[in-house]
Amino acid sequence: MSPGVYHNLLQGFVMAENAVNERRERAARRFGVHAVLAFVAVLLVALPFAGLVFLVVSKSAALTRVDHDTADSLHTFAVDHPAFTATMRTISAIGSPLGWWIVLTPVFIWLLLSRRPRLAAFLAITAIGSSLLNTLIKWAVNRARPHLADPVAAAAGTSFPSGHTQAATVGFGILVLIFVPVISRPVRVWVIAAAAGLAVALIAFSRVALGVHYLSDVAGALVIGTAWLLAMTTAFSAWRRDLNRLSVPQDPELEPANPE
Repeated sequence: MSPGVYHNLLQGFVMAENAVNERRERAARRFGVHAVLAFVAVLLVALPFAGLVFLVVSKSAALTRVDHDTADSLHTFAVDHPAFTATMRTISAIGSPLGWWIVLTPVFIWLLLSRRPRLAAFLAITAIGSSLLNTLIKWAVNRARPHLADPVAAAAGTSFPSGHTQAATVGFGILVLIFVPVISRPVRVWVIAAAAGLAVALIAFSRVALGVHYLSDVAGALVIGTAWLLAMTTAFSAWRRDLNRLSVPQDPELEPANPE
């Protein structure tokens, strides 16, 4: 090989390497901006939860009044309307944490069989971590469940935050983040609205209507579930980019959407 050809090849390799490094730097800067925005989003969600925990632990008179008035009103309605109560029991059973394990486990296995280990890890860590976080917060706050005359349902353990509501928030969020990219764009908004606005709200409402949670229990679960989902999505995105600053997802059609 002549010196001129060797020089040209070497120059080409250097230019290619410089281009790669430049693209890596741009990708790193973009990720830095996205990470900061995601952190701010998580913080903005987590702060109201901290405030709610303070009100619950300090037994705020205003919060206690709202919780008890809501519980008493819905309990009276539930006692007088057996069909309503039966519907609430059904919704609550379908949206239970056990129900979510039944839903998410086949999805996890399918992701592994489809050779999408990162998505499988995202699903498992997010779901299991949410369950552990809920248990830890319940232990720390140690709030008793509502005590109602002639209860229409019973539940074990402590009350804040609602495990059903947090499981539904995180569970629907996981499914939306994984599968929304393969759904046609005009339908995406409706999928998200149906998951977050209807299904989660119904499950949360059923827990209060059955008298096993206060209104603030389900509100706290909605907030902490959303914050956890945002945090895990951000962490997953950081892990994916850390594997290769220039990496393009192997399965972009099934990658969780960015939290921002």
